[in-house]
Amino acid sequence: QVQLVESGGGLVQPGGSLRLSCAASGSIFSITVMGWYRQAPGKQRELVALITSGGSTTYADSVKGRFTISRDNAKNTVYLQMNSLEPEDTAVYYCNARVVTITPGNYWGQGTQVTISS
Repeated sequence: QVQLVESGGGLVQPGGSLRLSCAASGSIFSITVMGWYRQAPGKQRELVALITSGGSTTYADSVKGRFTISRDNAKNTVYLQMNSLEPEDTAVYYCNARVVTITPGNYWGQGTQVTISS
């Protein structure tokens, strides 16, 4: 079974920084795309950033210039460096991966809470 384990969430003041990590484990042949999504209370889950195995990235307009997504293909791990955090960034952040395995598909992590508050 493929599992995604996230870490790095927490509480930070406006203007601060956090780095989220997500490691995929299990019987994995490859991971084509990894990404981060977030969901605030009462709102729909939205894309934050995506990164392909080749390093191409996509960002939501709301985080461009503040967030950076990266990945370590050897470790099947994706990161989200979040700088200049704003209260509007408060949400549960979910890791996602398109995994090539015996049962290929779209896998999700459990989510990690990020709270921006003074």
